[in-house]
Amino acid sequence: TNSVAETRSLVARGMDVIIIDHHRSKDPPAEHCILVNPHVHDTTEDSALWRAFCTVGLVFKVCHALLKHLRNENNPAAATVVLKDQLDLVAMGTVADLVPLTGENRLLTSHGLELLRETNRVGLRALKQASGIPDGTHLHPADISFRLGPRINASGRLADALLPVEMLLCDDAAKCEEIASRLNDMNRERQDIERQVCAEATAQLEAVSSSLPYALVAHGEWHPGVVGIVAGKLCRQFNRPCIVLGKEGSMAKGSGRSVARINLVEALQPCADILDSWGGHPMAVGVSIESAKFLELRERFNASVGSLLCGKPTAEESIHLAAWIDIMQITDDFLEQLETLQPFGEGNPEPVFGVADVSLHAPPVPFGESNYRFQLLLNGGRRLGVVAWRKTGKSPPVGTPLDLAVKLGWNYYNNRRYPQAELIEWQLAGEK
Repeated sequence: TNSVAETRSLVARGMDVIIIDHHRSKDPPAEHCILVNPHVHDTTEDSALWRAFCTVGLVFKVCHALLKHLRNENNPAAATVVLKDQLDLVAMGTVADLVPLTGENRLLTSHGLELLRETNRVGLRALKQASGIPDGTHLHPADISFRLGPRINASGRLADALLPVEMLLCDDAAKCEEIASRLNDMNRERQDIERQVCAEATAQLEAVSSSLPYALVAHGEWHPGVVGIVAGKLCRQFNRPCIVLGKEGSMAKGSGRSVARINLVEALQPCADILDSWGGHPMAVGVSIESAKFLELRERFNASVGSLLCGKPTAEESIHLAAWIDIMQITDDFLEQLETLQPFGEGNPEPVFGVADVSLHAPPVPFGESNYRFQLLLNGGRRLGVVAWRKTGKSPPVGTPLDLAVKLGWNYYNNRRYPQAELIEWQLAGEK
């Protein structure tokens, strides 16, 4: 959408150009081409469902319209394409691009996840296997967000973005398994780099966060391929918009992530004169600037966000509970009903339940990096496995009445399923 000069060059060479994109336009869009973008023209229909498509959803809709047109013309080519067979890719892109899982996005993702469960794509089967997802496993958006998506993205972040494309287009099982294994290795490398960058950026921001109450910018000798992930983590940690910039020669390049109340495209507009390039959508942007202008960007970005907030700091994060429930209410039937609300994601968040007055009978068991797990007793002697991800604070004590905030669902393992909870937060029973 914002590649005006490139589009002008292609048109000047006699090429027809069609742009399908969901990113916001900073300037008047390119002329003399076909542009499919739900955000280019002002409209009072801001809540219209068609506004929520990401690019893969828009491509699907354009293909659907084209097929309908060809069928109306009795074109035999239209009969050779079964468009719904592409919904596994639509689901992956829709979830990974963090657009709202409401309306048609939710419908496309729901059907796409079912296709992905038993996909016939050799490359995706290899990627699932490398990600620890056996064929036939019931899939949720989290499997895309935390397992499949990161492995695809790792290649583009650290090496060659064409590698996963080659895997997705390949029909040779051995070749696909080789590429999937390489993507797995790259993802581990990406995680190691990310941990180091996150630690350094956190230390940098902690030193200045008190003087920058609205928004933060970090800059260092960091790999540009991981700064977007780090920006997301820091945004949640500091509860304010964050931009993290790596270094490429004399340039600082990176990504920004935002909180619910701040549109990053609006927030960066007053800084546009010092930016080399930038663009994106309200919750995520890409930024490039001369390294020498980093400090100026930090001050001006903070001031711009402060202006959008009318001088009021971002509100403290709170946990919204869907309901308080008794632990004995967590039955198979309850979890089955909860499953019908899937897929959860942006705009359709997974419900968090308060479970009151429960006690641990054994200490939590640590595993991985800052994770731990424990069990609670249910009806009939069954047990509810509870897992806590990336919890650096104190773990809950044994034998003391507790109130828990949890997400509930099924854990699928070895073709069986077990009740499982994800711990969001805990406190001593009755605390306020």
